[in-house]
Amino acid sequence: MTLRQFYDWQTAGGAGDVSTLVRILEERAVPWCMIGGLAVNHWANEPMATADVDLVIATDRLDSCLEALAAARFTATNFEWSLNLKGRSTVSIQISTEDCYHSYPERAVPADVHGILMRVASLEDTLQGKPKTPH
Repeated sequence: MTLRQFYDWQTAGGAGDVSTLVRILEERAVPWCMIGGLAVNHWANEPMATADVDLVIATDRLDSCLEALAAARFTATNFEWSLNLKGRSTVSIQISTEDCYHSYPERAVPADVHGILMRVASLEDTLQGKPKTPH
């Protein structure tokens, strides 16, 4: 069983949802990157399957991406700090809209995570996680 097949099995078709998401973003040349568990999986020695997909998309391009994602049968729910998408699988996709992540895509690196080519946050950004904001 390949890594992609294993991920697909663990997430009831999540590889398809993630691949569709990546394809839509790449076709539009949108600055984006995975953060959270999928980014950690790229940098970790022992990756784990995760049904949570966290990413950052350039906010000025978000509306056009949402149209394409809706056409690909993703449903969206808007929250104060994120936009959550649901496709056909058990994967939960969360697009963070917090300002602290806006620069992550410019430092992203290409990666093969679970047999899916994508962009992930740099090692430094992944280790930092959510930046602390002063109150």
